[in-house]
Amino acid sequence: MRTVITGVSGLLGGNLAIELLRQGHAVRATRRASTRIEHLQGHDIDWVDAELGDAEALARAFDGADAVFHCAAQVSVKRTVTPGLVAANVDGTRHVLAAMRGAGRLIHCSSVVAVGAMEGDEPCTEAARWNLAEHGLDDGYSVTKRDAEALVRAAAQAGQDAVIVNPCFMFGPYDARPSSGKLIVDVVRGKAPGWTPGFNNFVDVRDVARGMILAWERSAAGERYILGGENMCYRDIMARIAAIAGVRAPTWRVPRWIAGLLGRVGDVKEALTGREPLINSVTIRYGFCPLFQFSSEKARARLGYAPGPIDPAIADALAWFRARGMLPAVAGRGRAL
Repeated sequence: MRTVITGVSGLLGGNLAIELLRQGHAVRATRRASTRIEHLQGHDIDWVDAELGDAEALARAFDGADAVFHCAAQVSVKRTVTPGLVAANVDGTRHVLAAMRGAGRLIHCSSVVAVGAMEGDEPCTEAARWNLAEHGLDDGYSVTKRDAEALVRAAAQAGQDAVIVNPCFMFGPYDARPSSGKLIVDVVRGKAPGWTPGFNNFVDVRDVARGMILAWERSAAGERYILGGENMCYRDIMARIAAIAGVRAPTWRVPRWIAGLLGRVGDVKEALTGREPLINSVTIRYGFCPLFQFSSEKARARLGYAPGPIDPAIADALAWFRARGMLPAVAGRGRAL
């Protein structure tokens, strides 16, 4: 079968391409002229130049495809909705939808930030109400991912063959920037001095890739699926990373008042410079939020989605980072990895 992926240079897109190739599918990937693809050399990917802002170039890339996996997005922790976020995440999705006229099913990669936060004792499902603004968790990325997903939902209701997936916090190899794997890098390098009591859902990126393929093959049109793994607090995931890496885990619980002060400093720097902050008040709220937990039961029941434990994803991400010099062969604290 013929497939096309946007955003192949990213963590999920790269692993999805490799899994599709492993399953015997032909893979075409769109890219910008500036896209770095060295980490995917050796894989039989048909690369074509097509910007998210060019619906006609996308249509040519998608023509004849049985499935288009839209993974491209701009990720940011900025508090505000910037023109760049709108252009990449909202307008880019609008152009992808318009370009689908010569293709089959669209599998749109959204995010759990477009789902919401818990309102009771149970993890969020696909039926959750988007309530991040009520908890101060709305930022430019979550708002634009929600708006992009709304475009796909409207297109599906109008008859377009589209399915939405909402991945959780992913770990694994081929994380070239790194993206979510930065948490692994920071723990191993000792740059995470303490932990916060918030929760998140952590999942092997390869399980998410397989879940997206299952959504293509088995879902009815217009459905939405959370693709997650284990709900864990940040203290526990940092301890898990440290144990697998052979380094000391952070033991200091960061006081809320100190974190809040650092977040406000980040807000000021962001406002004055316009640059991406390391942390701000929104990232601090996530770090202390116990409500960011999710259930993948719908995907398990309807698609046969079967995520495994997170440990292999951490171990393989570590090996990949070390092999490329992104982490040293021996941890900075003197213990072999």
